[in-house]
Amino acid sequence: MDINKGLPAIASHRDLHVWIIENQRMVPVPERAYGNFFEEHCYIVLHVPRSLKATQGASSDLHYWVGKEADAAAQGSAGAFVQHLLEALGGAAVQHREAQGHESHCFRSYFRPGVLYRKGGLDSALKHVETNMYNIQRLLHIQGRKHVSATEVELSWNSFNKSDIFLLDLGKIMIQWNGPETSISEKARGLALTCSLQDRERGGRAQIGVVDDEVKATDLMRIMEAVLGCRVGNLPASMPNKSINQLQKASVRLYHVCEKEEDLVIQELATCPLTQDLLREEDYYILDQGGSKIYVWQGRMSGLQEKKAAFSRALAFIQAKGYPTYTNVEVVNDGAESAAFKQLFRAWSAKKPENRNLHGMSELIRGRLDVGELHSQPELAAQLRMVDDASGQVEVWCIQDLCRQPMDPKHHGQLYAGNCYLVLYTYQKMGRVQYILYLWQGHQATTSEIKALNCNAEELDLMYHGALVREHVTMGSEPPHFLAILQGQLVVFQGRMGHNRKELPASAMRLFHVQGTDIYNTKTMEVPARASALNSNDVFLLVTASICYLWFGKGCSGDQREMARTVVTAMSGETKETVLEGQEPPCFWEALGGRAPYPSNKRLPEDVSSFQPRLFECSSQMGQLVLTEVVFFSQEDLDKYDIMLLDTWQEIFLWLGEAASGWKEAVTWGQEYLKTHPAGRSLATPIVVIKQGHEPPTFTGWFFTWDPYKWTELNNFQLSRVPSHGRAGPLSPRTLKGSQDGSGNELQLDSKGGGTSTSSYHSSPKPTIKGSLPREQLMHQAAEDLPEGVDPAHKEFYLSDSDFQDIFGKSKEEFYSMAKWRQQQEKKQLGFF
Repeated sequence: MDINKGLPAIASHRDLHVWIIENQRMVPVPERAYGNFFEEHCYIVLHVPRSLKATQGASSDLHYWVGKEADAAAQGSAGAFVQHLLEALGGAAVQHREAQGHESHCFRSYFRPGVLYRKGGLDSALKHVETNMYNIQRLLHIQGRKHVSATEVELSWNSFNKSDIFLLDLGKIMIQWNGPETSISEKARGLALTCSLQDRERGGRAQIGVVDDEVKATDLMRIMEAVLGCRVGNLPASMPNKSINQLQKASVRLYHVCEKEEDLVIQELATCPLTQDLLREEDYYILDQGGSKIYVWQGRMSGLQEKKAAFSRALAFIQAKGYPTYTNVEVVNDGAESAAFKQLFRAWSAKKPENRNLHGMSELIRGRLDVGELHSQPELAAQLRMVDDASGQVEVWCIQDLCRQPMDPKHHGQLYAGNCYLVLYTYQKMGRVQYILYLWQGHQATTSEIKALNCNAEELDLMYHGALVREHVTMGSEPPHFLAILQGQLVVFQGRMGHNRKELPASAMRLFHVQGTDIYNTKTMEVPARASALNSNDVFLLVTASICYLWFGKGCSGDQREMARTVVTAMSGETKETVLEGQEPPCFWEALGGRAPYPSNKRLPEDVSSFQPRLFECSSQMGQLVLTEVVFFSQEDLDKYDIMLLDTWQEIFLWLGEAASGWKEAVTWGQEYLKTHPAGRSLATPIVVIKQGHEPPTFTGWFFTWDPYKWTELNNFQLSRVPSHGRAGPLSPRTLKGSQDGSGNELQLDSKGGGTSTSSYHSSPKPTIKGSLPREQLMHQAAEDLPEGVDPAHKEFYLSDSDFQDIFGKSKEEFYSMAKWRQQQEKKQLGFF
């Protein structure tokens, strides 16, 4: 086999490329057939991100997929092609081994609304998708939550169960049968896959019927029984789902791999939390994530033979551990690690500085932030964690006796470690009033007060009709915007606040640690009043009965000193005396109970980890949190039935779809995610709860594009292809012709049969002028500036086929087979709306 001759050219206008291995050759799969996989074959899938912004600087991903009926020769060919393709890519791609039915979340994320496993091999694979083929009878078993799959199964009632969805595909009629135990979201996603098959394989002309209740769907049931026969007995429950929960994923072990006298030696090095310095560039490691996934890390100086043997060694490790043969394997190279791999470590520093558009953030945030700039560039707001310039309205309540008590604006920034507080911030974005409710929790607050904090937050949210974005903040981990709305005047006292907010006794002795250089990072915390609490890098305020000492450590900067003076002026009206480290008067040390050693070494700059944001769908199984990752995510991945978790490392966002169930568990899921994270995450990481339609720019900025009007458009958009539910469409055995005789499997409709046709939904516009027009006359042109006869609602239709392919990256046929709202979204982005 000449591998080099078999390597195909890689088109530059597409992110995704799929090849099937046929006769030891890589044969490109047509784009309209992406997501179809034949069980007797192996496939190679390459994802090359074209936009760094869309993928946050991710490297390429190279997958080889093994069908459950694929033979050893096909698997060997696929492995060889992967190695040569990897060399052609310069070795920078992350490699994945995928087994049918157990693919990685990364692989599943490419194929929306789902993947289709098809029976057969080479003969049936010669043509992946035949459009307008109605001579068909098959039964598809549809499974999955965020990532849906459909598998061809035996055409019999024996294939059915109560917990899944089944699609009886009869050519001109497609009947989706929903198990009585399926959820609304599963039904919706199953329908999305059904509609996709209708578009791709029937040109949108097949009728869809849905059986939700067999008693009511008598017409559809008669058709199903005409094909499947009468059902005998009750349906069984489905097999238990083997989804990996977070507790399993939390177990991480790192192994060093080497050869000694031709024997492979695997030695356990460490368990979680792991540190990046364990990985040496001349070595080779295996990382085992609780048996759910195996990673292989290859140092840049490791040998070529070791790199070629990566998958075989991983499979040997899987066999030695007794893990299933379908266990997912991911091979990463030194310097080109995936986001999932990096997040298994406590911290991760890029060896090469990333080229960020937001360089100089610290300089930018020091100046006056421009509200318009933050709102027009949500990616800037997300990176800075600032929804605006903090000039909005602030209200603060203290939780006392399980109720909220309003605080005097003069004391808004003065909080107590034994209390909990609600801080409501009101601002405007694009002429619309927006809200953020901070739930601040002191370290010394009781369980009952924390519970009362959440109950009062829910009451406020009801008062504001569910429009509040709620951010849970733990003392000491306040985000920049919280500090900014308090103008850098946050002071946290030890103890509890009294009902009448009495002043401190005259004899009180208190020491305060002032940290920060501007209003976005400055906070003042009370610490034990003893010399060992001092630090040469910072500023401290010592309050005695007669005088206040403002102590400047030798390592503090001018900005720190200036900010500290502002804070102290707001805190105390007492006489203040500035004291420099090393020049303290005796009474200063007496007030602290005498001299004592304290940290004086220069503080090293904080290590900024280069983690990429990750999006997960949340669900619960047997009381355990189960997360399904959506890789290369976009706004389209947020569905109204979802609860999604966006991890940006510095914050955890929980997005609640308007029709999702389990809202009350959302914060608990966020806390469980942090507790079980293998990197040993801080439990004080802020958790932000957002409802659909109320997304702040600090959330939307992590998405490649964001349409603020999408939810409104979708609510107003009435699909013309709402499927027939039982008796709504007069589908009956009278419409069934040829299914019981030898004329084939085709179903035909009576001329009187109504059903629900979808052909009108995806039909392309009818031109009123002949020929094509130059793109310059159509792109970004107002209706009055268009050539005569051009329909302003379908400007793109008048492009030539070559111009259309060049601009949209797909053919007109493929474009008009997409959902209407997706068409509109692409037209907006490309200047044809």
